[in-house]
Amino acid sequence: MSNISRDEVAHLARLARLAVTDEELDVFAGQLDQILDSVAKVGEVATDDIPPTSHAVPLTNTFRPDVVRPGLSQEQALAGAPAAEEGRFRVPRILGEEQ
Repeated sequence: MSNISRDEVAHLARLARLAVTDEELDVFAGQLDQILDSVAKVGEVATDDIPPTSHAVPLTNTFRPDVVRPGLSQEQALAGAPAAEEGRFRVPRILGEEQ
C-alpha cells in the first residue's frame, strides 16, 4: 500500500509546472494513491507461467496462393493511355526545368 503525501504531489506539480490549489493536492494525492495501488495489483498477477501476449485475441493472417497469372503487355497497357512516348506513359511536366 503506497501513501502519496501532499508534499510529493506538490513536488510533482512543480516539476510539471502545474498550478494546483491546496484542495486539489488532497484530491490528487488520493487519486495517485489509488492508481499506484491498482498498478501494484496488476504486477502481482503477472507470473512466470503466463506467457506474454501482444494481442488479446489471436490473430490469423489469411493468404491467397501465390499463382502466376498473365498480365498486360506493354502495348496493351499503353493502349488506353492519352499519350505514350518511348514505351512509357507521357504525362505533363509538373516541375520546372532542371538547371
